[in-house]
Amino acid sequence: MTDAVVSEGQVWEALGTVTLPEGGDVSSRGLVSGLSIRGGVVSFAIEIESGEADAKEPLRDACARAVAAVPGVERVNAVLTASAHAPKPANPSTNPARHTAGTAAKTQHLPDVKAIVAVASGKGGVGKSTTAVNLALGLQAEGLRVGLLDADIYGPSLPRLLGVGERKPEVKNRTTITPVEAFGLRTMSMGYLVPEDTATIWRGPMVTSAIQQLLRTVEWGKLDVLVIDFPPGTGDAHLTLAQTVAITGAVIVSTPQDIALIDARKGAKMFEKVAVPVLGIVENMSYFVCPHCGERSEIFGHGGAKAEAEATMTAFLGEIPLDARIRETSDAGTPIVAADPQSPQAESYLALARGVIEKLRQAEGAAAPPVIREE
Repeated sequence: MTDAVVSEGQVWEALGTVTLPEGGDVSSRGLVSGLSIRGGVVSFAIEIESGEADAKEPLRDACARAVAAVPGVERVNAVLTASAHAPKPANPSTNPARHTAGTAAKTQHLPDVKAIVAVASGKGGVGKSTTAVNLALGLQAEGLRVGLLDADIYGPSLPRLLGVGERKPEVKNRTTITPVEAFGLRTMSMGYLVPEDTATIWRGPMVTSAIQQLLRTVEWGKLDVLVIDFPPGTGDAHLTLAQTVAITGAVIVSTPQDIALIDARKGAKMFEKVAVPVLGIVENMSYFVCPHCGERSEIFGHGGAKAEAEATMTAFLGEIPLDARIRETSDAGTPIVAADPQSPQAESYLALARGVIEKLRQAEGAAAPPVIREE
């Protein structure tokens, strides 16, 4: 914790005013964990029993209001975290992920959101977030209403990629969050709520609770597609997302190297286990074209993702080049599809967007109308 105008003692004193029906208060009963104070931003978790999230939401709100009243507090990040183990499936031999994905998880939909597309990778460093942002902009360029959720709690990059790191979402009535608009996209990220240089040091249950609240409390409005930028790897966050909302399909991002493809295969298998269709694989950093001589070089190899798609009978959604313009525009907070939509680099993402739209139409049924519809 750095020097702050708010002290831990003040926060604990405020939490001590939140009483419980069974007696005592949240502070004396030891229900608060992970207290962090960064300037005027206070973050903490409230320990609850598994399955009590909805019933304990008023308690979370009461704690947030109590701490928000402390002089010097500018923002409160309060999450619920389950302290008990989740119940076992009815059939002990059943995979827990498959069991839950096939029941309650597939019955939960975000109001007014027609399709949810996960952008994922088996490992970090393959350009997944850059792909997710430009895919979202590409879908928008095709006439769709698009939202973008950065689900990477530990390493949110959306504010920087969109150049809106200083903007904060508006909170309505302490229960609803208005997403930050950038380039016409409705966006949400933990990066809007926590300072960029602050590490989020949370255990798995806290991450799970934060993701659920981002999904439930954000006022997305009417969307044709919500793109979710998944964290790298396969873990708690992925399972939570798959169990919380009905994901229409996933796009797997990989680079051509064998080691990246091995992890991409794991990512695809993870979605298979939670009953989420894989829309296809995209090969990022597929090739490099010298801006001076025009010579093409395949620095990380080439064609590995396409071969993997063929081997697993998954669609191959295209190739994205390794290009300085993509890096420069991303660092500047003006993604290439927005900064230079007529460029060859942007066209690779636009082609990806068209491929995803086609897969979404197929998922709806051959005779179904396009994803976007007249209201």
